[in-house]
Amino acid sequence: MTRLLRIALAQMNPTVGDLEGNADRIIEWSKRAADLGADVVAFPELTITGYPPEDLVLKPNFVAATRKQLERVAREVGDTTAIVGFVDSDGDIYNAAAVLQRGEVVGVYRKWFLPNYAVFDEQRYFKSGDQAGLFTIAGVRIGITICEDIWYPVGPATVETAAGAEMIVNINASPFAVNRQAGRCRMIATRAQDEIAFVAYVNQVGGQDELVFEGASMIFDWRGEVVVEAKAFQEDMVVADLDIDAVFSARLHDTRRRQMSNLEPNVAHPVTPISTPLAGPIKKARPALRARDSGSALSMEEAVFEAIKLGTRDYVRKNGFETAVVGLSGGIDSSVTAAIAVEALGNDHVQGVSMPSRFSTDHSRSDAEELATNLGIPMRTIPIEAPMASVLEVLGPSFEGLEEDITEENLQARLRGNVLMALSNKFGWLVLTTGNKSEVAVGFSTLYGDTAGGFAVLKDVYKTTVYLLAHWINSRGSRPVIPESVLCKPPSAELRADQRDVDRLPPYEVLDPILEAYVEQDRSIEDIVTMGYDASTVRRIVRLVDVSEFKRRQQPPGPRISGRAFGKDRRLPITNGFPG
Repeated sequence: MTRLLRIALAQMNPTVGDLEGNADRIIEWSKRAADLGADVVAFPELTITGYPPEDLVLKPNFVAATRKQLERVAREVGDTTAIVGFVDSDGDIYNAAAVLQRGEVVGVYRKWFLPNYAVFDEQRYFKSGDQAGLFTIAGVRIGITICEDIWYPVGPATVETAAGAEMIVNINASPFAVNRQAGRCRMIATRAQDEIAFVAYVNQVGGQDELVFEGASMIFDWRGEVVVEAKAFQEDMVVADLDIDAVFSARLHDTRRRQMSNLEPNVAHPVTPISTPLAGPIKKARPALRARDSGSALSMEEAVFEAIKLGTRDYVRKNGFETAVVGLSGGIDSSVTAAIAVEALGNDHVQGVSMPSRFSTDHSRSDAEELATNLGIPMRTIPIEAPMASVLEVLGPSFEGLEEDITEENLQARLRGNVLMALSNKFGWLVLTTGNKSEVAVGFSTLYGDTAGGFAVLKDVYKTTVYLLAHWINSRGSRPVIPESVLCKPPSAELRADQRDVDRLPPYEVLDPILEAYVEQDRSIEDIVTMGYDASTVRRIVRLVDVSEFKRRQQPPGPRISGRAFGKDRRLPITNGFPG
């Protein structure tokens, strides 16, 4: 008789620190898997705590509470075996996966490879495990790994399959970045082929501060082909019946494993097989699986939009807000920010505010009004001309004899920030700032002005990509959401007469590639010049990036969508004498 394993991947959206709530969700999803006849259900990395828990794990009471919730889950998981991420401890702490069955924690695997780059700080918190995890579940030998473990060509999965594992379950909290999913698929397909085993990859979904996790969990067979793929950017459970005997057959026809047996003694990590056989079938009669399509690849624009939408929604909701407020200038950034907010929260939970000054053009005001109408959100108009005049009058004696300069421009932006924050205080709305990555990089913003707010929706999106998002948003419906005039007019902060962004910056088509090379790739000035860019322009942009570090430290968080974002990723000193 063919051996089949029915496995469920529970792609869940936990909340960091909500141990009881996360445990409740795990129990609920485990019972759903049991009702579907699953032999085993796998949850993401550190599911009990949410990822990343950061310094919460340095609190002994937090670690103890995590274990308490894990044991509660074990008692209530239902008629299936669950693999659940949690924080383990034995005098030190570990990023671990527990195998739960029949009311007990029957085994634990501790993560070997702890990432300490980009947004990851796991060596700050955890000790590495040193034992492979091999479990027999429903007659199938399953090896368990956690996130980073699977990225190594020779690692715990190699040890586990050498000891007989026919399937590897890899639990993850791997954040989104543009084009990263394609690389993940190639890597997992390679592992499955190399180990001649099924590889089940279950990933967290949801937003956590700057990070966004897209889910897109998947199972690959021993040929490196996708068996099933979960949806991206939403909670999902996928269930698959896997022909385990096909792995044995494939291994008989592939001699690589026999040749590699000589390498096994060189692997220092011992294997500790933990047998957890089910004492007779405890699952109910299985309902037949209904075929589902694998998740399809998203375009760059759709993936970025969905990531930012999810990150915005979760930041607002998980922090206890119901409504967000956006300053509508009639420009491209505020238009895209408002459109994303409406899709994330609903138009009844987004407020628009227009704050015109003497420099606001008629078309900018009308564009803001048209946008609000298209989105179905209310827009109140609060002119800043009168308070601006009052502030200038108060400052008049101090500014006497001096020409107007950027000071007066910044006053307008700070008055607008004050208005939005006053509305936030009075009504409990979260202010969404509208600055993009190009502006954040070069400091093209006003500290305590347009940077004042709770969440920076476009913080990691270059200006050129903002335009691509706007066109994509407009392409989806029967009529454009963002007015065509917004897409066509030259970008301007409208803080003085006839102001244009190109008065102070090169065109964004030139600026953004320079920023990407310097910020994300750490290329030198000389390297960037050899790419064909004007030397004086490159030096000026690099200088602007460097001296604006102090501004970036004081800006709100925003969703990370690139391979290297400001904040957790790129950490440079404010006081810095290195010239690029």
